[in-house]
Amino acid sequence: MSEDDQVENPGWRRRLASLRLDVTPLRGDRDFRILFAAGTVFYFGFMITYVALPFQLYHLTGSNFAVGALGLIELLPLIVCGLYGGALADHVDRRTMLVLTGVGQVLLTVGLLGNAMLPHPQVWIIYVLGALLAAVASLQRPSREALLPRVVSHAQLPAAVALSSFGVQLSMLVGPALGGIVIAQVGVPLAFGIDVAGLIAATALFAGLRRYPVTDGGQPPSVASIVDGIRYAVRRKDLLGTYLVDMVAMLMASPVVLFPAYASEVLKQPTVLGLLYSAGTVGGLLATATSGWTSRVHHHGRAVVLAAATWGAATAVAALTNSIWLVLVAFAVAGGADMMSGLFRSVIWNQTIPDSKRGRLAGIEVLSYSIGPLGGEARAGMMADLTGVRSAILSGGVLCCVGVGVTALWLRDFWRYDSRTDEHAIAQRELHTV
Repeated sequence: MSEDDQVENPGWRRRLASLRLDVTPLRGDRDFRILFAAGTVFYFGFMITYVALPFQLYHLTGSNFAVGALGLIELLPLIVCGLYGGALADHVDRRTMLVLTGVGQVLLTVGLLGNAMLPHPQVWIIYVLGALLAAVASLQRPSREALLPRVVSHAQLPAAVALSSFGVQLSMLVGPALGGIVIAQVGVPLAFGIDVAGLIAATALFAGLRRYPVTDGGQPPSVASIVDGIRYAVRRKDLLGTYLVDMVAMLMASPVVLFPAYASEVLKQPTVLGLLYSAGTVGGLLATATSGWTSRVHHHGRAVVLAAATWGAATAVAALTNSIWLVLVAFAVAGGADMMSGLFRSVIWNQTIPDSKRGRLAGIEVLSYSIGPLGGEARAGMMADLTGVRSAILSGGVLCCVGVGVTALWLRDFWRYDSRTDEHAIAQRELHTV
């Protein structure tokens, strides 16, 4: 090997090493390790139930509408309880919220397990318990997300967000696959039983956290406190951009609802349906596994815009080819871009929002996550009926790129956001100590 090669190779090795997922937060803080483990276990069980509930409903009713109605029934409690859960997260001890809502989820999932073990499971029980589970999970999520900046240092937040996302993506990949196998080989009751065990483990982990009381006395949960949080988000264009860019991207280019028709009618290969569903998750998992570079990015608004536009562009590319492998690669790229968008949005939230408002802003995040995908599914279905499946996916990807670009032009403060100079990031950096 020449002397030049000896000099250059270490540089390449350093560059490759810099892509590795930064696990420093796992080594640095006990409570982050608890949050990471509990969140991963929680999502793993949740994804098994995510497969089991629709399967059970379809098996009992033989109706696709009955399956879709579950999502409609869950929507209102998800939105209302997400906003109220955010207000609660700014008023009470967040560890207490995690434990109490965890116990609620255990009891409700035990109810699903008991119903599944009946000789004739009742459909109305599935709807009622599904709606209650959505409500309790929405009450919990703001407290879980609002805790992250309290357990790691300000500088380690990008790495902590990436690690949390990695655990979720891994659960989303493995959970449905295991759930499908368990349902096919043993039955629905065991699937719910696994979720119950996971929820018990996650809740026990949450109970091991330190107490995290409110830092400023806490504003009592009310409509007024929720409205105050919404006004705060609207006034700050950098925060408004994180919500609107994601909503535009999901409204325009959410193709998941069309995957069954795309596999059978366009690709003429129904057997690839499972691969279509998993491609985005694989892309997201790879993106987080190589996210070490994200800690060196400071223009987070630009990163969100570019990632969202990449999501749209990759979705459009998937609609232009009949090659199964190119389609899978395109959807994997889209999934990776979506994950990067979510990562940088989370960094902005966690590095700039005061702790006294963090719960309510996390509740608004739940709202934006709900409206975008559901609206996107409706748009995609309507366009597919009017113009065809391929054109619905293609037009959605193009409209996503256009919509994200227009949003970035309108919200220039979001595009110019720099974590090194932003007044809110500086204020939190000076205040934030662990």
